[in-house]
Amino acid sequence: MKLSLIIFCFFAGLHVQAQVQLPVAKEIQKTFEKKTRSTTGKPGQFYWQNKATYTIDVSFNPFNRLLSGTCNIAYTNNSPDTLKEIVWKLYPNYYKKGVARTRNIEPQDAGEGIIINTLRRDYETVLEKNIRVNGTNMSVFIPPLLPGKSISFQVDYQYTLNESSHNRTGEVEKGAYFIAYFFPRITVYDDIDGWNRYPYSGSYEFYNDFSDFDVKYTLPHDYQVWSTGDLVNTKDIYTDKFQQRIHDAETKDALRFIIDSTDLIKGGITKSDSTHTWHFVAKNVTDVVFATSNHYIWQSSSIEVDKSTHRRTRVDAVFNPVHKDYFLVASDARKTVEAMSYEFPKWPFPYSHETVFDGLDQMEYPMMVNDNPVEDRAESIELTDHEIFHTMFPFYMGINETKYGWMDEGWATIGEWLISPMIDSSIVDEYGVEPYARAAGGELDAPIMTLTPALYGSAGFTNSYPKPAMGYLFVKDMLGDELFYKALHYYIRNWNGKHPMPYDFFYSMNAGAGKNMNWFWKRWFFDDGVPDLGLKVTGTGNTKTLTVSLMGSKPLPVNIEVKYKDGTMQTIHKSIAVWEKGNTSITIVLAAKKVIQQIEITHPHVPDANHKDNLWVAP
Repeated sequence: MKLSLIIFCFFAGLHVQAQVQLPVAKEIQKTFEKKTRSTTGKPGQFYWQNKATYTIDVSFNPFNRLLSGTCNIAYTNNSPDTLKEIVWKLYPNYYKKGVARTRNIEPQDAGEGIIINTLRRDYETVLEKNIRVNGTNMSVFIPPLLPGKSISFQVDYQYTLNESSHNRTGEVEKGAYFIAYFFPRITVYDDIDGWNRYPYSGSYEFYNDFSDFDVKYTLPHDYQVWSTGDLVNTKDIYTDKFQQRIHDAETKDALRFIIDSTDLIKGGITKSDSTHTWHFVAKNVTDVVFATSNHYIWQSSSIEVDKSTHRRTRVDAVFNPVHKDYFLVASDARKTVEAMSYEFPKWPFPYSHETVFDGLDQMEYPMMVNDNPVEDRAESIELTDHEIFHTMFPFYMGINETKYGWMDEGWATIGEWLISPMIDSSIVDEYGVEPYARAAGGELDAPIMTLTPALYGSAGFTNSYPKPAMGYLFVKDMLGDELFYKALHYYIRNWNGKHPMPYDFFYSMNAGAGKNMNWFWKRWFFDDGVPDLGLKVTGTGNTKTLTVSLMGSKPLPVNIEVKYKDGTMQTIHKSIAVWEKGNTSITIVLAAKKVIQQIEITHPHVPDANHKDNLWVAP
């Protein structure tokens, strides 16, 4: 029997809103005045960013965890300003005694941090009086560096990698190490804040310039190395058999082991030298990290990510074989890269490889992921695709995660919501939605546009993850896929390889869609408020009048499930567009030909602070 459903919808309490303007802080307003940014969403006429080239040569001793090396940097000042100091990040100083941290570390990990043996500027030793170290920041005072001019530095340094207290980097287990933030780097100087002086205290994430890296890692002969970038001396390291396996993985679809447990026992993987130096090159990336082990196995495959150029991406899982969940990670990672390239965000995966390493964290880096093993199948998929999705945001897009955590974590969350069911259709991923509904309107709740370092407690999570993800999802629903991807790709084309701020995103989406969405950006991202819909049902027989009221101020999609006594179900959906004119309720007339059992407002990705007024049950 066919079901006839006639829906009439009209707005109640309607009033036309004037064109909404987004609130703009004075620091941001200055960028428009200087024309480094623009309200078109494109970089301004005078947009600039500085550039560095790093040549790094390090040795790592797994037995005492000592990392020592030399870092050569050529830095160009593309700004209109004359620089009298260069500000650096010494991230390993997170483990230095006396440094302020948001997380406790084990006593044995509190050490000296980075020890700088020599620091040279343009081949001259920098005097100690011109160096000031404050926690994870270091200022080096220099003769004036004029706009358009370059400066070079050479740093000889060492530090001991943390044995425990693993926070995004450190020893995973004996014989396995994930090593991030391992070199002194010049931080970002931008058109908003000047130097990025936010200290690294363990919680907030990172903001780095796009740079070119040429890195060599020297380790004992029985250790393998995986890193950001392309290995350019494969033939110097691997025997012919394993060179061929790597080549096959990079050029063919089939999932295969490059190194399995039997290979580890037999040996003969690398050439018979006492040490090997692994040489990786990465162009125009925001960071470089590496991982190493003498007992991990390596599963790999590749996929064509760009049909127009036939470019391929190699996808790896590198892991301890005792972690059985990891035997599916390479396949899940490959499906994630495929989904990102062709389903969401429908942009060719930008890098030559993506390596998921079996570590002690849940953290992303350019071309690398440090993920702990998990037993739950759904959790493993969600973790894998979430971290890989970060490839686009913040790395391809150069986002300032320290200030605007929502600009990357929100995208990784919506990526997780949408891609996980593509890998396993049984997954309903509603990560963070209910926690936001519970926290909304509380003392800790704050607008998304609140800078990440100013957030406290639960707001640090809800503002970075579910709230922005829902905002992106609601806009996708309102625009429809064709227009949404047109707008999103406009943003990506404008800002990949650059440093977008929130307004660059908002204005790019507006321009790309050809639709001013400031009314939604303001209410969802800038304003306080509570997400809360209420349902009232009136009428007789099978004809019902449904009044959906916006009990809070946050605009939400309307998703209604109508259940009938014969067990069938009908859904009614309205996008956030129904609230654009400032109305506070809508009315839907439901004319059904069957007996209604209940009517409910419900959806896994739509929060509601009060569920009690979402359900009507037939008497």
